Amino acid sequence: MTIQQAPNIPSAPAFYSDLCQARARRFILIAAILASSMGFIDGSVVAIALPAMRASLGATLEQAQWFSNAYMLTLSALILVGGALGDRFGLVRIFSIGICFFVLASLACAVAPTSETLIIARCLKGIGAAFMIPGSLALISRTYPKEERGRAIGIWAAASALTTALGPIIGGVALTLGGDEMWRWIFAVNLPFGALALWLLWRHVQSDPVAGPRGIDLSGALLATAGLGLVAYALTATNGPTMIYGAAGAACLVGFILVELKSPHPMMPLGLFRLPGFAAANIATLSLYFALSAMLFFLPMTLIAGWGVTEIVTSAIFAPLSVFISTLSAVSGRLADRFGAGRMIAFGSLIVGLGYGLLAATMADQDVWFRVFPAMMLTGFGMAFVVAPLSAAVMGAVDDQNSGAASGVNNAISRIAGLLAVAAMGSLAASTYAMAGGLDSFGAASDTAGHIIAMNAAFARIAWICTGLCLISALIAFFGIPRPVTADQGIAPQ
Repeated sequence: MTIQQAPNIPSAPAFYSDLCQARARRFILIAAILASSMGFIDGSVVAIALPAMRASLGATLEQAQWFSNAYMLTLSALILVGGALGDRFGLVRIFSIGICFFVLASLACAVAPTSETLIIARCLKGIGAAFMIPGSLALISRTYPKEERGRAIGIWAAASALTTALGPIIGGVALTLGGDEMWRWIFAVNLPFGALALWLLWRHVQSDPVAGPRGIDLSGALLATAGLGLVAYALTATNGPTMIYGAAGAACLVGFILVELKSPHPMMPLGLFRLPGFAAANIATLSLYFALSAMLFFLPMTLIAGWGVTEIVTSAIFAPLSVFISTLSAVSGRLADRFGAGRMIAFGSLIVGLGYGLLAATMADQDVWFRVFPAMMLTGFGMAFVVAPLSAAVMGAVDDQNSGAASGVNNAISRIAGLLAVAAMGSLAASTYAMAGGLDSFGAASDTAGHIIAMNAAFARIAWICTGLCLISALIAFFGIPRPVTADQGIAPQ
């Protein structure tokens, strides 16, 4: 499952009241919630469904990595472009196109006959998500006046937390009761959600104003997609000229940086990274979400394919993440205002690292409820003190005019972290599994001698690395993110 960072609310455009009548606002809010739910459920359910998908399609570990990476690649590379397209051609129009693309790609995933076709469908689904996800909160911002927007955002956030928590549980029940092929219905469920969201928009939107002519950084988008894709492929490939792919990807990313420095409309304004605290907050984001994504990708495979734990039990193990984040984020946000976002991120990172360390140290015990579950409770508790303060640190480093760009950059970096984590840790898992005496493949259901021991060893190594990344994040946040200046020093707090 994937934990989304708390999004930052864009300032209200002057034309918000033109989009729909006041009595129709609640229907636009429902459409935004439905679209967000599709994205959140997709991220949280696929991790649980991966072992079933592998068994159904006969997929290798490398192909399973790309079931996730194909989606994350196009989403992370194009999400900033998706927001710009909404401003340029109409928010509702681009949002609706994203929903259509996402739903059609979901149906392609549901009927995919081979691993290769599923990977292509997941790639297309990421494109749809890149158009759909940025429009969700922006749609609420343009629909509700400022005095009502906070309540609407709160309803959206509560619904998002609920779907994030229920998604893997519902998926786990379906997979446990329905067998390996049930993963296809998990993708197909997006059809009624998307259809209802589109109908609500068609029925209640009366105009779709644009913000005016705005350039689209297509060259930056192409270079980012090519660079991230080649680097991810070089990290996951087990044969072929991987060094060449990696070098080509690095060259594309260098080209991306050069384009962003010169572009009049950069998708990632690099000047933001010169602001005090902004770079540190985003490095901490990269480190933390790299570790979280690696754990959430490889732990379900270890439990289901290695230990034989059912999907419903595995999904229950992850419930503390959503529960703690949804219930404690407001508290952590207030504490960040009082003590500083850097200190809260450092505290949360240490708690998360403690949870990962507990997992690494106790994998050989194979105890779900007295080893894994307490570790995931620590992880959820720690992340609750990270998500909101990270957003506060990012927004506190920039002025109001750059708040939307800063939030978008931070969101993109968290997704890039997930892409790189799954790509890099897969090769490590495979090599450690083989060195530990495994005779099959990490993450595949097998009764070969030494399979479970080798899987435990591979996952423990990943967990130790993730523990170290959390410690690095704590240090970066504590020393790199400035503390707020108190009012008695003559300067208003950040």
